[in-house]
Amino acid sequence: MVLRATSTLARCLAKPTLQASTLGARVVRPAYRQPLTAIQTRKLTTTFQPQVKVLAVLYDGGKHAQDVPALLGTTENELGIRKWLEDQGHTLVTTSDKEGENSKFDQELVDAEVIITTPFRPGYLTAERLAKAKKLKLAITAGIGSDHVDLNAANKTNGGVTVAEVTGSNVVSVAEHVVMTILILVRNFVPAHDQIRNGDWEVAAVAKDEYDLEDKIVGTVGVGRIGERVLRRLKPFDCKELLYFDYQPLNAAVEKEIGCRRVESLEEMVAQCDVVTINCPLHESTHGLFNKNLISKMKKGSWLVNTARGAIVVKEDVAEAVKSGHLRGYGGDVWFPQPAPKDHPLRYAVNPFGGGNAMVPHMSGTSLDAQKRYADGTKKILESYLSGRHDYQPHDLIVHKGDYATKAYGQRK
Repeated sequence: MVLRATSTLARCLAKPTLQASTLGARVVRPAYRQPLTAIQTRKLTTTFQPQVKVLAVLYDGGKHAQDVPALLGTTENELGIRKWLEDQGHTLVTTSDKEGENSKFDQELVDAEVIITTPFRPGYLTAERLAKAKKLKLAITAGIGSDHVDLNAANKTNGGVTVAEVTGSNVVSVAEHVVMTILILVRNFVPAHDQIRNGDWEVAAVAKDEYDLEDKIVGTVGVGRIGERVLRRLKPFDCKELLYFDYQPLNAAVEKEIGCRRVESLEEMVAQCDVVTINCPLHESTHGLFNKNLISKMKKGSWLVNTARGAIVVKEDVAEAVKSGHLRGYGGDVWFPQPAPKDHPLRYAVNPFGGGNAMVPHMSGTSLDAQKRYADGTKKILESYLSGRHDYQPHDLIVHKGDYATKAYGQRK
């Protein structure tokens, strides 16, 4: 198809030719009498693009997706990109089957040029899978968080696979969910709600483990786009202190505006906090960060919230800490692996009073508002690639041209 575009361009720029006829020689002119402008030339050379195969690994929405077309992150609604891609001559393959060597994901990735997946039901791009993906050039996270990709392997695959995500698409959604989860745990909401659904009414049974957020010390591990928004949303609750641990400090003016303080040592911070919320990326330095050792340094009776990534905590250690009462509760929406198996210990862990579990499916970043944002962002990244411009937004890039493009995953302190 590129050849067609090139030959069309050649005809347009060709000189007039003479042809003989019974009426004498006549001039035969090409369709375009004037030389093409640079814009016209660019349009001709980019209009005819080779077909690209796009593989999307999404979650099944079933009847819910049929009833609510705004559930864009589902296999049924496909981020709203099928018609747009097919109108350009490209191919879209969508699946939720992603486990095992014989999965649809494994079968289709061998000749896919672009792979799209979400943090909510990620298609794990391991080094082994990347080795099979001989044509892969671009891996997009429809959302934020690219820890499901072996980034080091991506940098070495096919001259460097670009890994991009829709940065900022769901930071508000996640920050709101964090604050909600903190309140659910501190106010002992879940056992109280269960009482009502079960037809019971025993105020003392739930009030005995219910507290106020005011005058509590809250700390966040990570103060990026989400962590900072969490602190801002906590400010009106008149917490005793707002703390954060991060390799990079906030601007002094921002610290003053929020009323927060940086703590140099993670162990020192968690020892002070009544509530700790995890808002950092998953990478080599944070994998298994909250293990038995670090949890033992947390204040007895404190709460832990995790909407970052499930593998940042050691699930067995967290479950044991909740059951013993050392942690009063654990809540969030991230699991490892995902979907969580039915016997996952954090499905059932409760404190000695029978509460302290505020776990939900991975939903904090996939509100309908967030889905619209990350679907639009995914389309923009695709458009940049398919057009050949490759003019990606720098903040969307995780790895690019064989190297890390962000400190969030590539930092080496």
